[in-house]
Amino acid sequence: MATVHPPTSPNAAPAGGYRSVFRTREFRPVFAAHLMSVLGIVVAEIALTVLVFRATGSPLMSALTFALGFLPYALGGTLLAPIADRRPARRVLVGCDLVCAACAAAMVLPATPVAGLLALRCAMAFVAPLFQGTRNASLADVLGPGDAFVLGRSLMRMVAQSAQLIGFGLGGLLLTVLAPRAAIALTAAGFLCSALLLRFGTRARPARAAAARTSPLAGLRAVLGDRRLRALTLLFWLPPVFVIAPEALLAPYADGIGAGTAALGVMMCALPVGTIVGELWAGSALSARTRSRLVAPLATVGMLPLLAYAARPGVVVVLAALLLAGLAHAYTLGLDQWYVDAVPEGLRGRAMTLLSTGLMTLQGVGMVLAGLAAELWPVHVVVTGAAVLGTGVVLLLLAELRAATSKTGGPKNETGLTLK
Repeated sequence: MATVHPPTSPNAAPAGGYRSVFRTREFRPVFAAHLMSVLGIVVAEIALTVLVFRATGSPLMSALTFALGFLPYALGGTLLAPIADRRPARRVLVGCDLVCAACAAAMVLPATPVAGLLALRCAMAFVAPLFQGTRNASLADVLGPGDAFVLGRSLMRMVAQSAQLIGFGLGGLLLTVLAPRAAIALTAAGFLCSALLLRFGTRARPARAAAARTSPLAGLRAVLGDRRLRALTLLFWLPPVFVIAPEALLAPYADGIGAGTAALGVMMCALPVGTIVGELWAGSALSARTRSRLVAPLATVGMLPLLAYAARPGVVVVLAALLLAGLAHAYTLGLDQWYVDAVPEGLRGRAMTLLSTGLMTLQGVGMVLAGLAAELWPVHVVVTGAAVLGTGVVLLLLAELRAATSKTGGPKNETGLTLK
């Protein structure tokens, strides 16, 4: 039977949970820059969608504007991933922020046509996975690859989740007092502030890997070519494909059970709220050792609450099921530690970029698949089936990880898995 033990790292965070992470001076500007970037992107998405709709009167063009924030992810993450290791991290991060600031500034110009607005939105989304991957990899340099890294990465995720809850409301309020182009100007200013914080608030560090030219697919082969690292990567990528199903289908499900728009709004908040609460609990109340031990159990049971959909429940039961599924997401803190310990330092930037790329891309795929399935079967059947299939996939991946670990020949490896 496989039991899980945390990696022993000299860089473990001191006592104090999340507060201890902020004691690292260099992390504070990184966190502030992340907050500005996330809020800026959310405001830009709303303002740009409104701007395009007013210019064209087309709901399709408005929806396409929002979708363009996701579509270029796979291409940008794959082609740009080598840069994350071949160039100094601070230079890459500042450069990406300046590109996004320039794109947002160009959107503000009244002469920019709709086609130009869409192209600029694509450019921002194209560099986003490089920025996210480089920042996540550099967190291990700022905080060390131990428990402090896990808590820092958790804080970044919670900011992104919180943006779903307050960012769109903030953007909507801004548009009541500002024109869409003026709101986008605030986005450009946010990216400029982020660039300044990263440039003057973080240390210059050399590139992780040699500057020799490599194929854009070399990083993908390096990550997915190693059996253990491939299993860990898929543990990040595949569960969201199934967990996204109830979120993607909440509107038709709410309509089917006669729930109003207010109930729909509350249900849409349940999963992200559960995720934030779960991460806060795991990061604040649990030790690194306990978080590592809980990865397999929480990942295994995480989608089981969604089986409640089989009975086509009402709002209260759906809220509870989504909240519990979100709470189980706390397993990602332990999984983060396994992953950063398994990735060689010279591959860290590419691995983190590809990890972000896969997460965003496959969540989009999951939404599409859920929608297609709902054309053939009732929504409650689709969500129940997603929970069953997702749980099976998690069990297979955990078994693969155990098998890959046993091939190393040592009693303990970078993932922290020990076979007994």
